Amino acid sequence: NDRIIKENNCETKSGLPCVLQVFTSIFETGTISSKCCSKLVVLGKVCHSALVKRILENPLFKDLSVATIIAKSIQTWNNCLALIDSPSPSP
Repeated sequence: NDRIIKENNCETKSGLPCVLQVFTSIFETGTISSKCCSKLVVLGKVCHSALVKRILENPLFKDLSVATIIAKSIQTWNNCLALIDSPSPSP
C-alpha cells in the first residue's frame, strides 16, 4: 500500500479538506462535496483503495469491521462516480 501511495502521489493529489471528507464518509457518517468527489475520481480507485487499506492497518482502527469499511469505501467511490457522471441541473 505504501509503495502504491508513494508511486501515485496519492496523498498530495486531493488535499487535506477532501481527504477528511472522504474519511468521514467512510469511517463515520458524512457527505462529500461534488468538488471533493471530482478530486477523488481524478485520484483514482487504486489510490482510494490503498489509502483506505493503510488506515485500516493503523492500530487505532483495529476494532472496526474491515468488511464494513471496505463496503463503505466502495459505496463512497460509487456515489462520487454517479455524482460526477450525472449532468448538473441548469440554473
